[in-house]
Amino acid sequence: MNKLAGWLAVGLVGLSLAACGSGQKEEKSARDTTKEVVVGLDDTFVPMGFKDEKGDLVGFDIDLAKAVFKESDIKVTFQPIDWSMKETELDNGTIDLIWNGYSKTPEREKKVLFSDPYMENDQVLVTPKESKITSFDGMKGKILGAQEGSSGYSLFTEQPKVLKDLVKDNDAVLFASFNEAFIDLENGRIDGLLIDEVYANYYLTQKKQLDDYTITEGPFKSEDFAVGVRKDDQKLVDKVNQGLKTLQDNGEFKKISEKWFGEDVTPK
Repeated sequence: MNKLAGWLAVGLVGLSLAACGSGQKEEKSARDTTKEVVVGLDDTFVPMGFKDEKGDLVGFDIDLAKAVFKESDIKVTFQPIDWSMKETELDNGTIDLIWNGYSKTPEREKKVLFSDPYMENDQVLVTPKESKITSFDGMKGKILGAQEGSSGYSLFTEQPKVLKDLVKDNDAVLFASFNEAFIDLENGRIDGLLIDEVYANYYLTQKKQLDDYTITEGPFKSEDFAVGVRKDDQKLVDKVNQGLKTLQDNGEFKKISEKWFGEDVTPK
């Protein structure tokens, strides 16, 4: 027994030292965000960041991030991620920023450090016109869809009286992307979709289906899109904020806005 206990003690010490060594190595190998950064995104989120017909990543946030880091002479690359795991990917160091129509919320502020807001957005309900559902109350007993990990689904769970208490099973069918959710909406597998207004308008306009659906604003407060970084990377947030301000001052932000939205979305 004494010999076995001794082996166990040695083994535990070895594991402890290995863990410490691993932690030190991980800290030393952290990416230097003063020279290169990796932006994490949902590559189906039109028009913020998505793949075009050629498979290239394009979008408002893509153009904006490139312009911001060009001001700081920092190389930027883009990494598609599972949106429901975005904060985990950030903590693990797989990415350095979450920049893809990322809404600033009190819950997310506990996990990440946010930049200054750069655009406003609303959560809306999209329903087929033929359903004649024109209000959130009209979803009583109906099947609702939402994206997993989205700010819309967070609001849905945090403010149950708005929709959660009304819809079938008091929950939403969750999708990995809004694109998948729209396919189910089009095929009648869900009755309504809680979604970012910016996505809904762009998607339906591009598909020439805007007249086939009703977009309903509810009682949820407007959200701010901002960039999320690790809590300990204040210097990176400062660079993003400075870059955004420069682009707003020199008119480049307006040009990028008009390219993707047909109007200036510069924060007032």
